[in-house]
Amino acid sequence: MSTRLIYVMDPMCSWCWGFAPVVQALSEQAQARGVGTDLVVGGLRQERIAMDQAARERTASYWHAVHEASGQPFNFATGLPEGLVYDTEPACRSLVAARDLDTTVAWKLAALIQRAFYVEGRDVTLPSVLVELAEAAGIQPKAFADRFDSQAVRDTTAEDFEWARNLGIAGFPTLLAEHNGQLALLTNGYQPLDVLAPLLDRWLDHNVDA
Repeated sequence: MSTRLIYVMDPMCSWCWGFAPVVQALSEQAQARGVGTDLVVGGLRQERIAMDQAARERTASYWHAVHEASGQPFNFATGLPEGLVYDTEPACRSLVAARDLDTTVAWKLAALIQRAFYVEGRDVTLPSVLVELAEAAGIQPKAFADRFDSQAVRDTTAEDFEWARNLGIAGFPTLLAEHNGQLALLTNGYQPLDVLAPLLDRWLDHNVDA
């Protein structure tokens, strides 16, 4: 039976951006013991209308909280422009498309999307931007675009969302540890590395041969 970590995230979730260095370190910690980490997208928001001023101010307040907790950089000046439709499905779907092509590259693309959105102020809901970022991650653009637009990847993205909902995961980031089909919750929500690394060590000691 498999032993793995499962990282449930959304590339347009600000707390996931704050958690990015932490999950990278935890993944490396697990990998050193022969345990891989799988990426599952959660589907934070599927909006269809542009954010109003109140929504932008509320979201900016979350960004400030993440920055204070994690130290991760944010483009507070222009990162939430007028007209932004905060639909995270395309960015999530891009990670599923990348994951189908190369799981390692999917992690790289996630980091590029997060930085593009939170630091560079780019609209990562746009397919053209996602194709450009996928190419930067090392994915052939046409192969990515074809996979991104496919019904199969749309369906798999929805299945990721449903899987997370069925587990009762309502917030991100969430990091799970699985051994022989049994799931353990390492965190639901942001926590610093110095809190989570010892928890992961204990779980690895219990579930993985030294």
